[in-house]
Amino acid sequence: MAKKLQYTYSALASEIKGGTFAPIYLFYGMESYYIDTLSDMIVDLALTKDEQGFNLSVFYGLDADMRMVINACKRFPVMAQRQVVVVKEAQLIKEKDFELLQHYITHPLKSTILVVCYKSEKIKGAELAKVAKASSDVIYFESKPLSDRDVAKVIQEYVNGLGLKIADKSVSMLGDFIGTDVARIYSELDKLSIILPKNSEITPEVIERNIGISKDFNNYELQSAFEVRDVKKALSIINFFEKNPKNNPTILTTAILFSFFSSLLLVLTSKDRSEEKLMQAINTTSPFRLKKFIQASRYYTPAACFMAIGYLRDFDRKSKGIGSRRNEYQLLKELVLKIMYTR
Repeated sequence: MAKKLQYTYSALASEIKGGTFAPIYLFYGMESYYIDTLSDMIVDLALTKDEQGFNLSVFYGLDADMRMVINACKRFPVMAQRQVVVVKEAQLIKEKDFELLQHYITHPLKSTILVVCYKSEKIKGAELAKVAKASSDVIYFESKPLSDRDVAKVIQEYVNGLGLKIADKSVSMLGDFIGTDVARIYSELDKLSIILPKNSEITPEVIERNIGISKDFNNYELQSAFEVRDVKKALSIINFFEKNPKNNPTILTTAILFSFFSSLLLVLTSKDRSEEKLMQAINTTSPFRLKKFIQASRYYTPAACFMAIGYLRDFDRKSKGIGSRRNEYQLLKELVLKIMYTR
């Protein structure tokens, strides 16, 4: 049997949009956005609105009788090429009932698309999972929460899928502003795809006009100021943050700067200076991101990074009202001066 593909969300979505469907989809994991979006996409693209009346069956969690689910799967479509059976919140079904699917998985009806939405890290029933993974009729997709490491890659892949281009700075701006909120990342990018022509580029200016992130005053630019010890630029950005606190919480700035100096310390102290090993050390797949750390390493020593991390921890504590009642943005300005003038 041919080796099964390890699908990404973007690749799977592209296949479904292209009209290629599998007999069975088993979606599981802790990121509900991917599971919900893919299952809705299958329903909307596999059946017309008129066909859904007779050829769509939806079952929910504890109320789902697996024998009825299997019987529904074995029916033939009515005046349509296919039918769709969706089992939502399947993690609530008892293990012994859920395993009734095992036999159907080995002998699925080709005119039925069965979509199982299982919002948990692990499928109940090791034998069922084993059979599903082995079957060429089953697409077995784990929906993992987005990690900080993968934010840039996910943004780039989704933009490519939309037929657009995006600059590295724009990727960082979006990643820093939105974080790992998958639903919001895709929502903002979908919005941009509506207003931009195909093959155009998502620039910082486009983001500023349509998403509300300043192209000059954001955490990406603040980190850039730290990279070359530009005190004036850093302070001007924090002045902007202070005037717009809702969109620029200091807790996010603290996390980004802590990650920056922690990664910079790894670059400075790594014995293996090859690009591959340095990217592994700082948990990135982006040569562009590594290049910025290489540049910053000319301005900082390991000792200065240790001091910066200590200052950040002290700032984090004081900004939360522990040991200080000063304005958090005033504390942030003080932090800039401490870090910038430490050699």
